[in-house]
Amino acid sequence: MIPALRTVTRLVVVLWVVARHDLLGFLDFPGAALASRLAARRSSDRSGQRLAAALVALGPTFIKLGQALSTRADLVGEQTAADLSGLQDRLAPFPGERAVEIVERELGQTLSLIFQSFELIPVAAASIAQVHFAVTADGKDVAVKILRPNIEKAFHRDLEMLSRLARWADRLVPSLRRLRLIEVVETLAQSVELEMDLRFEAAAAAEMAENFSGDDTFLIPAVDWTRTARRVLTLERVAGLAVDERDEMIALGYDVTRILRNAAEAFFNMVFRDGFFHADLHPGNLFVDSQGRLVAVDFGIVGRVDLETRHFLAAMLIGFLNGDYRKVAEVHFQAGYVPAHKSVDAFSQAIRSVAQPILGKPIFEISVARLLGQLFEVTETFAMETQPQLLLLQKSMLVAEGIGRQLDPSVNMWELARPMIERWMRQNLGVKARVTSTVIDVAHTLERLPRLLDNAERVLSEVQRGGIKLHPDAVRGALGGQRSGPSLWLWLSWAVSAALAATLMMG
Repeated sequence: MIPALRTVTRLVVVLWVVARHDLLGFLDFPGAALASRLAARRSSDRSGQRLAAALVALGPTFIKLGQALSTRADLVGEQTAADLSGLQDRLAPFPGERAVEIVERELGQTLSLIFQSFELIPVAAASIAQVHFAVTADGKDVAVKILRPNIEKAFHRDLEMLSRLARWADRLVPSLRRLRLIEVVETLAQSVELEMDLRFEAAAAAEMAENFSGDDTFLIPAVDWTRTARRVLTLERVAGLAVDERDEMIALGYDVTRILRNAAEAFFNMVFRDGFFHADLHPGNLFVDSQGRLVAVDFGIVGRVDLETRHFLAAMLIGFLNGDYRKVAEVHFQAGYVPAHKSVDAFSQAIRSVAQPILGKPIFEISVARLLGQLFEVTETFAMETQPQLLLLQKSMLVAEGIGRQLDPSVNMWELARPMIERWMRQNLGVKARVTSTVIDVAHTLERLPRLLDNAERVLSEVQRGGIKLHPDAVRGALGGQRSGPSLWLWLSWAVSAALAATLMMG
């Protein structure tokens, strides 16, 4: 089928499913109500139940949207959020016998040689994969995650549709170009590509486990590498309550505020300390064990934030929390998030209009739906472009805040994170940090110096033999004026930086 025709066909299917579940009323276009009455099936189900059923019918791409919305009762309402929560890990499973076939094919052995026992009925079934409990040949309790059959095809179909729609929108609606829809879809596609290979997920889990080594408040199950392949991932088995089961936790005597504080600290550490974060932390992937510790699973979607972006984010967040809107505005301009020709003062005033009404209020008093709508208006007024590299983080912050709301709606989790962010900023943006960074940069230069000199000798040798026609000044320029060793300024900068660093560290 021609790609464009495939896209149109898929779009028609999406609209038909939405109409069949009597959801067209949510879309604002002429004739929506009439189309809904003509296509919809009669149903006594609540709108949230119909929405969940429609998302399941449309496949994994749309199910992921529902998973994110299930944490935001402030956006969709308490009942709808509850209806959507079933999308986290209670979808229809594929047969256990099919799961066994996949395990045996991927690991190249019969099941009896791989596991002592294997439960055919999955304990959880989500949009991408399902999980079976098993016991290894050496007696370890494990959880085996297995990709759904043909899941790649389902995702690629929707990604193709979204990519083509993004290109059409970019060409036909110039005002939408600032949203950078093409790059947004490309970012999503890259994330999905990694999620379709469980070896990448295993590597992400192992890296995060190293980052949180020694932290007894946030745990990551160990990877069983010998029983892991592209479509199969075996992890240490964990048990606990889903993080949104607040009433059950209270009944068992858990301190939910302390759990929320630990969750805020873990999220802060992932983003700011490590620059590597779990980007799919809905309640189906985050548990609280019998000792009140948080346990994360499902590392198929992770994100990274470079150090410079972390500096900007920390400064912006502290500026918001302190009500320093001028600082927030300046950071946006420094980061290049707002075009340079716009007014810093006007943007500062716009930020104040968004933040002032919610500053200091508990989360449950804030209408996030209204806040997001106003933020979108501000970004449009100031021609702010979407930052595709921050999409996963923005989505993760939205979900993290939703989890915080479920645990304790009277607490603002970003206020909980304020001391940690301020401490991180002192450590990373203060004088000591800048000197340390300089020392590290110089050290890296010195490490590369022997290789640079070796390359230079080969270049000069070729020049002498007439193999390369370079002017001697050009060669000296490429080497920074060096002939047989590092220049005096390099040694001096190293010595001065080292002395300053030593003095500051001791002080």
